[in-house]
Amino acid sequence: MAAQAKSKSSAPAGATASTGSKKPKDYKSLTGRQKAAIFLVSLGSELSSEIFKHLREDEIETLTFEIARLDTVDSEIKEAILEEFQELMAAQNFITSGGIDYARELLEKSLGSQKAIDIINRLTSSLQVRPFDFIRRTDPAHLLNFIQQEHPQTIALILAYLEPNKASVILQNLPDEIQSDVARRIATMDRTSPDVLREVERVLEKKLSTLSSEDYTAAGGVESIVEILNLVDRSSEKSIIESLEEDDPDLAEEIKKRMFVFEDIVMLDDRAIQKVMREVDTQELAKALKAVDTEVQDKIFRNMSKRAAAMLKEDMEFMGPVRLKDVEEAQQKIVSTIRRLEDSGEIVIARSGEDEIVV
Repeated sequence: MAAQAKSKSSAPAGATASTGSKKPKDYKSLTGRQKAAIFLVSLGSELSSEIFKHLREDEIETLTFEIARLDTVDSEIKEAILEEFQELMAAQNFITSGGIDYARELLEKSLGSQKAIDIINRLTSSLQVRPFDFIRRTDPAHLLNFIQQEHPQTIALILAYLEPNKASVILQNLPDEIQSDVARRIATMDRTSPDVLREVERVLEKKLSTLSSEDYTAAGGVESIVEILNLVDRSSEKSIIESLEEDDPDLAEEIKKRMFVFEDIVMLDDRAIQKVMREVDTQELAKALKAVDTEVQDKIFRNMSKRAAAMLKEDMEFMGPVRLKDVEEAQQKIVSTIRRLEDSGEIVIARSGEDEIVV
């Protein structure tokens, strides 16, 4: 499909659609369902069946009916539908990566103003714009200057809607006295009313720009702060966790459990894994490896002697079925050992965004 559409492309890098193609006369009379049916037929049965897996039953029935009604499809119409799909996907990607204004700018360069407007209107007619979409392309350091004097709840709300890599930069550069407060507020955040979102956006409007959201949207939560903390520097993470342990021990423990999951053991270097192996019980390790993929198992086996690896595999085999709860408990014990060894400086866990400095 991409090959067919690209053969007609004259767009600059980053854009994918053609500027000079003309749709066949019969094209405008096609309904959205008919276009979808022709698109699926053009893809072939194998790819179409994969798409069907993500559709509702009523949608599958409707499309199947339209496909059954199809007669011979003109090659020009088929090409036009594939091109339209590519244009819409390109526009969607631009919106996702940089917002509506960014998408419109790129589409205008490759398709012309009117075509760009038509595509954007088709996408945004049913598009729910994410709150604070206007700050997605703002440099985190620049944004920090605008929000660090705001109330911790306001900062938490903004960070919860940012990509974790940007939110982590801001969190680790906030004043020490509010870092843990902001982290706690993100972790305990659930749903925010549109009135509150609009008010916060209005406050930032004079400094940047604004887009409002008309419905309740979910953001924040433990998973959100875990993603952010996984990207901040180790000293900031440790400071925030220690502060949370004093204010809310249960929340701190929940965050710590998710900060490093058992499967992340593949991020450890061989020396660190060998150190961990000396600290854990073999039976617990056998249980922990029962429900992980081969990449994790191979990483462990490679750091054991052939004899020890063979014995561990035998233990896993003769152990038979193990309750998932028991497997997870064994994995958590090993994770606790890993975090203890890291806290004592005996091993290092590689973190995204950290400078790899060895002293």
